[in-house]
Amino acid sequence: MNRHIRNTAPVHASERGLEWLQGAGLRPTRQRLALAELLVGDGKDRHVTAESLHAASRDSGNPVSLATVYNTLRAFCEAGLLAEIPMDGNKSYFDTRTDDHPHYYWEETGELTDAPKEDLRFASLPPIPEDMEITKVDVVIRMRRR
Repeated sequence: MNRHIRNTAPVHASERGLEWLQGAGLRPTRQRLALAELLVGDGKDRHVTAESLHAASRDSGNPVSLATVYNTLRAFCEAGLLAEIPMDGNKSYFDTRTDDHPHYYWEETGELTDAPKEDLRFASLPPIPEDMEITKVDVVIRMRRR
């Protein structure tokens, strides 16, 4: 048997979540595994709030407390697994896609989705103080129907 042939069997959601956590060096607790499965189990990118992830955990039959959801999202961000997109001062979305890319915010539904980055251009940025450096530029394009 050729050992270089990749296994094409479908990856189960729980396996994908476990690999995601282990790849970042995080201990796979029951709560982390449950939330990781919801976030990356199907291999698709997600934009969630703590509240929407909490509701999804309740609906999945593996409920996790809201406080644990908040703490876990912070740990996932610190480990580089999620990107936090702050909105409106007191609400954040958490994105499983961590590369730099813009977002659309759909005001009527409160949904955040990826926007194409190919055509995004910055001619310049405002000057920053000498003792500072830019760590990230978030681009959120807010939209509503006319």
